[in-house]
Amino acid sequence: MDRLSALHVFSTIVERGSLSAAAEHLDMSRAKVTRFLAELENWMDTRLLHRTTRSMSLTSAGEETLEIARHLLAMADNLDAIRNKNLLKLKGQLRITSSYSVIDSFLIEVIGEFTGRWPEVSIDIVSTDKSVNLVDSRIDLAIRITNDLAPNVVAKKIGQCRSVICASPIYLEKQGMPVDIQALSQHNCLSFTYFERSVWTFDGPNGVESVPIHGNISANISEVLLAATLRGNGISLQPLAVAQPLIDRGELVQLLPDWKPKTLGVYVVYATRKQVTPLLRAFIDQLSDYMKASPDW
Repeated sequence: MDRLSALHVFSTIVERGSLSAAAEHLDMSRAKVTRFLAELENWMDTRLLHRTTRSMSLTSAGEETLEIARHLLAMADNLDAIRNKNLLKLKGQLRITSSYSVIDSFLIEVIGEFTGRWPEVSIDIVSTDKSVNLVDSRIDLAIRITNDLAPNVVAKKIGQCRSVICASPIYLEKQGMPVDIQALSQHNCLSFTYFERSVWTFDGPNGVESVPIHGNISANISEVLLAATLRGNGISLQPLAVAQPLIDRGELVQLLPDWKPKTLGVYVVYATRKQVTPLLRAFIDQLSDYMKASPDW
């Protein structure tokens, strides 16, 4: 006997007031409902219902059994909800925008894992270092690295971007190593158009300190600054996640490690909370899980 099914039938008999009404509600024959009840009473070794041709009432054992039955059935419903959530078939398209550095450093990996898990999902990637209007551009999700989000956007912080001061061995051989943080003002510093273009701010042994910088190259695309740094054109600030493999291979040198550049937040940005689809929610969750597990972010 399926005891959970029998408890469900028993609970329905009580709620509907008769075996016939329970049978109609459950789309079963009356004989099958009667058999479920009889098997449950046999297993319990007691009568659960007082039945006459005109009335039906619970025995004391029936009252106790009904309370437990309702509790177990509620638990079963909760388990079914979890199972159904896990079996959810995700499909459709997402349009996602971010800078190329974010796409290359972690986003493409997350997208690959996500589409591998959900083969009916397609993702359109729009690479740009500028903030775009999500509604006008039909963008579902933007990933932005910033500390200056617009007040009207809907965003969730999923990580943080730590940066390091970098130069190539080629540059250091020609220009020498900066001896302290203020010495950066005497070097060719390559700056990002949208972030600290003329002043770099650090947190160091003596607290927060700002350094006026100048250089002959600035760009609105971080990959341009990285390429220029690798070629020996100057010193730049690079995300730790991007720079660390290059430092490990000796292609870049981390400078002044006691001085930490300003940390930025990594955010997912979407148009409205009210229209977050299961597909979008699932992708945001996977991004968040990736960032939590990554020491570089």
